[in-house]
Amino acid sequence: MANFYTDNEHISFHLNHPLMEKIIKLKERNYIDKETYDYAPLDFEDAMDSYDKVLQIIGEICGNIIAENADDVDKNGPVLTNNRVHYADGTQKNLKALVDAGMIGFTLPRKYGGLNMTLVPYVMAAELISRADASFVNIFGLQDCAETIHEFASDELKDIYLPRFPKGDTASMVLTEPDAGSDLQSVQLKATYDEANKCWRLNGVKRFITNGNSEIALVLARTEEGTNDARGLSLFLYERDHTLTVRRIEHKLGIIGSPTCELVFKNSPCHLVGDRRMGLIKYVMSLMNAARLGIGAQSVGIAEAAYAEAYKYANEREQFGKPIIQFPAVYEILTNMRVSVDAIRSLLYETTRLVDFYKAYAFIEKERSLTPEEKTEMKYYQKMADIYTPLLKMFSSEGCNSIAYDSIQIHGGTGYMKDFPIERIYRDARITSIYEGTTQLQLIAAIKGVGNGVFLSMMREYEHRPISPELEYLRAHLISMTNDYTAIVELLSTLKNPEFFDFHARRVVEIAGNILIGYLLLLDATRDNKYAKTASIFIKRAMAQNAEKCMFINQFDVKDIGEYKFESAKN
Repeated sequence: MANFYTDNEHISFHLNHPLMEKIIKLKERNYIDKETYDYAPLDFEDAMDSYDKVLQIIGEICGNIIAENADDVDKNGPVLTNNRVHYADGTQKNLKALVDAGMIGFTLPRKYGGLNMTLVPYVMAAELISRADASFVNIFGLQDCAETIHEFASDELKDIYLPRFPKGDTASMVLTEPDAGSDLQSVQLKATYDEANKCWRLNGVKRFITNGNSEIALVLARTEEGTNDARGLSLFLYERDHTLTVRRIEHKLGIIGSPTCELVFKNSPCHLVGDRRMGLIKYVMSLMNAARLGIGAQSVGIAEAAYAEAYKYANEREQFGKPIIQFPAVYEILTNMRVSVDAIRSLLYETTRLVDFYKAYAFIEKERSLTPEEKTEMKYYQKMADIYTPLLKMFSSEGCNSIAYDSIQIHGGTGYMKDFPIERIYRDARITSIYEGTTQLQLIAAIKGVGNGVFLSMMREYEHRPISPELEYLRAHLISMTNDYTAIVELLSTLKNPEFFDFHARRVVEIAGNILIGYLLLLDATRDNKYAKTASIFIKRAMAQNAEKCMFINQFDVKDIGEYKFESAKN
């Protein structure tokens, strides 16, 4: 029987990271739940054993159920009948398998029926599911609504709604509108208070809503009359009833099994989450960051699937009397694919650990005052998480698309046919660099790490961590690359030209990302020598890429920007 966890040693490698002991101790509050729940872990070793067993279950369900259903789900998709969206049969079977196994609600406290696990195994489960069927992870992950309700809703709402998720209720974040996609501060769907019935009511249209058929939704709506910016928006919890109309299911290129809907609210009753006017500024920003972590996992899972299909095909396909994997033009592509998968996975779990620390302290702070040391750590991890999350979303989604592209190339013409899984995987990959914030939007967030010096400080911090002596030559390369990065940032700062800085933002962020990932792979290779080859190839490749970007920026003149500005064609 297939098991997507036990057949991938890279996941257990990241699960057993040295920082996990501290992360789990914070999450478990020194394992206090063992006094209330007989299945709660007694100590770190017990917790890690539980994590391993849960991921084995997820891996088996992925390999033998979700992956087996993927093609049928892609072919048939969800349907809209009598104002209700019905999942494809395979999707329903996937959901039932996970609910029956008790695998929904990873991070929720045990009192709500959750597993009270840290984000690391939750993200790993999302990666495994994405490898099996990228469309299903949007349903499994509940669009991170459960975590948002847990963090910001009242105790009354949490007691009512959180126990429903482990039992199979689905969720969606209902944010975008026909005229408010990336620009969420332009949201116009109205929320008004109904004095007679003591509830809020929603009126308006939402579009491109992933899993828009869900039983429970978090809806961004405008509560303040006369406002047109983020300060007039609040967040609401809506439970599906007859007041909602599903206008249509969108016909998409990929992730067919995940229904994307247009919704019409007509006096729909709902509950305010948290405080008014904080909907976008605080709650949705937190929700989106969590969702971007999920897209990072989805991207790595798709990339792993694409690589696996290419490797399998290259070993089986023979041309000119030998398997095509023996041809340099092919094995070079495969090697670069493997290195890229390792690279974005390392960035994924580094980012996840940063978020894990920050979230753990945030919840502890609700229970007691943090010590000065804890406050310092919390601020550090929050700052790092805020910068690494857009970097992850950008690198993982773009890398995922590139790896899927190369997998099709390895397959040749057969990969272009629907007879092979890579055709579906390739289509599924495309959305990752678009939804939950396009790559271009991630740049706006990530470039802050250049301006405020966070990226450079992390490079210097990684630089001083102990590594294996035989890897010192790679550290020397990374130090040299860091010096080049510093020179480029100083150049851009000296010019004091915002347009010039913004024009080169992607190049600068990619330079920084290559260095940071290089260090992560160097640290991975120190923990396990099997990653030494990956680290070497990635760093040497990054050196060439960074040199090209630095040369382009150095030779670029401010006036050259005009050459790139679009001018309307004249008749």
